[in-house]
Amino acid sequence: METQFKTFLEHIRYEKRLSHHTLTAYQKDLEQFADFLKTEANRDEAEKADFLNIRSWIVSLVEAGLDKTSVNRKIATLRSYYGFLLRRKVITDDPTLKIQALKTSKKLPVYVEEKPMESLLEEFEFSNDFAGIRDKLVLELLYGTGIRLAELIGLKTTDVNAYERTIMVLGKRNKQRIVPVPQTLLQLLQDYLQQKETEFGGKADSLYLIVSDQGIQAYPVLIQRIVKKYLNVVTTLEKKSPHVLRHTFATHLLNRGADLNAIKDLLGHSSLAATQIYTHNSIETLKKAYDQAHPKAK
Repeated sequence: METQFKTFLEHIRYEKRLSHHTLTAYQKDLEQFADFLKTEANRDEAEKADFLNIRSWIVSLVEAGLDKTSVNRKIATLRSYYGFLLRRKVITDDPTLKIQALKTSKKLPVYVEEKPMESLLEEFEFSNDFAGIRDKLVLELLYGTGIRLAELIGLKTTDVNAYERTIMVLGKRNKQRIVPVPQTLLQLLQDYLQQKETEFGGKADSLYLIVSDQGIQAYPVLIQRIVKKYLNVVTTLEKKSPHVLRHTFATHLLNRGADLNAIKDLLGHSSLAATQIYTHNSIETLKKAYDQAHPKAK
């Protein structure tokens, strides 16, 4: 990979403090663009690419059938990269300035309805062993707080404040936020910690709250499997992921009248624009209520 690529990746890793997932995506995008330049434009250095080179790459991605959201992410990667080169005076003109993002249709966040979630957490019988209690805690935390997958995995035992009924969450770009937890979650947390001690004693990774069946820090695939396993019981949604529970958390709050700014802070969004997409789900709920109840609806 080019020296400038490596310098840029080090910059977003150590100075911007982007997540490992984002860093990997940036790296793949840049490598793919570099391969295109070599094979299609006979250029060995990306900093020498021009507007036409970038536009040709975008056209090739679209013609290959890549969805517009993914193409736009790659455009964003190039904008960040060339903006970085411009600030360092490696280049004098930004070739991405005239590049426009592709228009995409907004997809509403997928979420689970209230009754299925209530059925799962209140009526479903989880096993009384460590795995069962751990699995229920994972679901309760994701749905009850709206935290991200990475934030859940990163939770430390010391991040839980039972007295204040809060957890300290380390979000994107190392931003911390305090999130309240439901009262019912406190007893479950206590049961889990006791079971964790019984199961592993001092052998478990005591630093992190959620651990695997072997007592080590939880990892993404484990949490994804847990969520999918139990959501399969109560919903036919095609997508069943930790992020769906985050969407569910936000949508249920909004449907019950929570302030949008409060939801923004709970989710750890940097701007209200990212949170406003949930208002569309709320409007759809209002439409359904209207269609079912108003005499003029039909």
